[in-house]
Amino acid sequence: MTTALHPDAAVSGDASDRTARQPYAYRRRPLEEPDWRRLPGWRDVTREEWESAQWQRAHCVKNLRQLRQVMGDRLDESFYADLERDQAERATMSMLVPPQMLNTMDSSSTAAFHADPVRRYMLPVLSDRRTDWPSHPHASRDSLHEAEMWAVEGLTHRYPTKVLAELLPTCPQYCGHCTRMDLVGNSTPNVDKHKFTIKPPDRLGAMLDYLRRTPGVRDVVVSGGDVANMPWARLESFVDALLDIDNIRDIRLASKALMGLPQHWLQDDVRAGMERLAAKAHERGAQIAIHTHVNAAQSVTPLVAKAARAMLDTGIRDVRNQGVLLRGVNDTPDALLDLSFALLDEAGIMPYYLYMCDMIPNSEHWRLAVWEAQELQHAIMGYLPGFATPRIVCDVPYVGKRWVHQLADYDRERGISYWTKNYRTGLELSDPDALTRRYEYHDPIYTLPEEGRNWWRERSGAA
Repeated sequence: MTTALHPDAAVSGDASDRTARQPYAYRRRPLEEPDWRRLPGWRDVTREEWESAQWQRAHCVKNLRQLRQVMGDRLDESFYADLERDQAERATMSMLVPPQMLNTMDSSSTAAFHADPVRRYMLPVLSDRRTDWPSHPHASRDSLHEAEMWAVEGLTHRYPTKVLAELLPTCPQYCGHCTRMDLVGNSTPNVDKHKFTIKPPDRLGAMLDYLRRTPGVRDVVVSGGDVANMPWARLESFVDALLDIDNIRDIRLASKALMGLPQHWLQDDVRAGMERLAAKAHERGAQIAIHTHVNAAQSVTPLVAKAARAMLDTGIRDVRNQGVLLRGVNDTPDALLDLSFALLDEAGIMPYYLYMCDMIPNSEHWRLAVWEAQELQHAIMGYLPGFATPRIVCDVPYVGKRWVHQLADYDRERGISYWTKNYRTGLELSDPDALTRRYEYHDPIYTLPEEGRNWWRERSGAA
């Protein structure tokens, strides 16, 4: 039996109550490009310099000395000591922060800087990390097993109709939680990075050859690293060649630099090249999109919005965001909705995916449990348009992306979720059990009840 509302009930209260008295109160927030001249090291930097991609690249912060030069006396020595210890003992990525990103962090005090969401994933310190379980027992360097699925070096064929082309192993910025920490960036005291063994022209040529003889592939994610680090002529040549392959219908260029170094995407040669590629794609009936990686609303500045709209003006189909769900960064409904509305309303960027942080070493302090991700997905529903509501996904080893509600079973006590899949990777073409097997994903152990933590302690020898 249903109960009908009284005719007057639907209109009770003034109009503002209907939005303000919700768990989340929507309001447009103007974008802000913080004044970089507030920082001692950039006091004399002109707007022309700031908006130059070359200046940004040349002045990235790569070590403690450079961070001190920028910050002056704004940060206590305790913070630098904390950062130095992390770089020596836990960091899986070397330090590389463009001025554009550093400028969005709250540096008004050491406490504010320490609590800043962008700082938490770009400049992790030792005190951020878990001491009880810094890594999950099942953590691994290539947690998604992408290299095992290379059709040729750097070309991961995990999904039936889609491939990932890792063109290069560098980025303009290095996130502490990088999924490809085994390959991307410089080696650290904790991680001796793997290296591509085939020369870039030969490797890219082998990728194209594979795609020409594999008509079942229609979708190519062109990534790395970050395509913004590839010389434009070489990137344009590769994408142009993809567009000559009849079965390729979707091309996605992956670049966190649209946010971290928007100055790159505003360069005249890049914009002109994107116009050429978009025109060719349109002529062929194919689609090009840019996928970026923004985790916090404060990162969406006027320059980022300008770069996104410049790319849309070239004629590409879309600019989409694939963020990562990170504890202390964006793990509340308000943070996710603030981010999504900043992207959609102010920059024209489509909120698309939010990935759960992968099970790489030393990442437990960032990771959330599946049940927490499910609660967040529920909390953000109904505020954004359906087409712009980001889907929170778990990238399950040997399976791929799954919406967080798609698990087959869940042992909450031990933090083990079980997932199934409906396609085979190249590793399982002759495996009769691939489509009936259950694949595991593991919650952070510190989120488990005491019984579950004890179960893992017994099996790992942890104290």
